[in-house]
Amino acid sequence: MSTRLSKQPLVHPTATVIDSTLGRYTEIGEGSTVSKSSIGDYSYCVENTQIAYARIGKFANIASHVRIYASMHPMERASLHHFTYRSAWYFEDAEDDQEFFDWRAGNGITIGHDTWIGHGAVVMPGVRIGNGAIIGSNAVVTKDVADFAIAVGVPARTIKQRFSDDITSRLDRLAWWDWTHDKLRLALPDFRSLGIEAFLEKYE
Repeated sequence: MSTRLSKQPLVHPTATVIDSTLGRYTEIGEGSTVSKSSIGDYSYCVENTQIAYARIGKFANIASHVRIYASMHPMERASLHHFTYRSAWYFEDAEDDQEFFDWRAGNGITIGHDTWIGHGAVVMPGVRIGNGAIIGSNAVVTKDVADFAIAVGVPARTIKQRFSDDITSRLDRLAWWDWTHDKLRLALPDFRSLGIEAFLEKYE
């Protein structure tokens, strides 16, 4: 039996969501962790995904074992270790280094609407992935990825654009990801059957 999603986010009992906002019709899969992030309507991640300090748009498709996580260690310090910033874990009289955590938050990750992040991909701090982009399985994304680009490899590089510049611009202007739930349902047959040009011509 298939899962019926609703306006109430569906969070697997083994998943953890901390200080985060989940949109309507969202799903957080088994064993996943979402921390200090926002996930837009209709987006989902399947099992064992880690997300932190990220702003994820609507209709994101996130495969298993993906890591979207701004977790850089302090490379400029004498030590990389937790004890320099999670200090309260180690010393009774020390506080955590809030300035370091603020720095992490300021290097968060942005992922656009209608994206596909493949199995095992890693998205590094400060990266922006554009609307409609595809990230290949096991890619390591260290630089921004443009709207509707396909990026693969370690480090990830763009191998092609899904559509021409004209189609890309028209899709961004149409912004179907902002349509109401009812309008999406009415357009469902066209999402399934029309080519991209015909779809744009009908709904622009």
